[in-house]
Amino acid sequence: MISIQNGKKSYGHGATLVPVLKDITLDIAAHDFVAIMGPSGSGKSTLMNVLGCLDVLDEGRYVLNGENLDNSSEAQLARVRNQLFGFVFQSFNLIPRQNALRNVELPMVYAGVPPDERLARASQALSDVGLGHRLDHTPAQLSGGQQQRVAIARALVNDPEIVIADEPTGALDSKSGTEIMEIFCDMHAKGKTIIMVTHENEIAAYARRVIHLRDGLVDRDSCK
Repeated sequence: MISIQNGKKSYGHGATLVPVLKDITLDIAAHDFVAIMGPSGSGKSTLMNVLGCLDVLDEGRYVLNGENLDNSSEAQLARVRNQLFGFVFQSFNLIPRQNALRNVELPMVYAGVPPDERLARASQALSDVGLGHRLDHTPAQLSGGQQQRVAIARALVNDPEIVIADEPTGALDSKSGTEIMEIFCDMHAKGKTIIMVTHENEIAAYARRVIHLRDGLVDRDSCK
């Protein structure tokens, strides 16, 4: 499904140029569950952004579902993101003044889904993550674990092939983190490809495959 060959990415210019991804080559199969780990500055967030088409490589090749994305425009990348990816972030990224239902509806607004269908799909997505009774609650009225459930429902509402998660349990207590990871395991069992950045070994243990980065390179790549 995903193939990166000799991927390189730097930030800055001239004397301030900082290489972040130095020579990354990896493949991720459809329906895999991958955790990306590494110390601060190893390049894991940059790699996640490239994989999710939120950023592009300076050098190398990125092929997604057989399509070479190297020279894609921002509009083309936005289309790919909207059609193939769902994103879950550590900070939830919910709209504070909108209730759970409206937050989950948002990706469908961008996709042009009719209002009645948006309502039905958002309600179902929230029910699927155990929040069918909290549709009208704003983020401030929800616990951290519940907010992350809303974020997961939002990520899944357009039925993406790939879910990208950046430290999805990083802001949660251990009980809530376990509950969130059980949802990810259920998503994987239903056929989703999951790519997750984490610094916690106990969270990475849920994944089938763990990729360790160090200094912008793949240091280890292990499967269960």
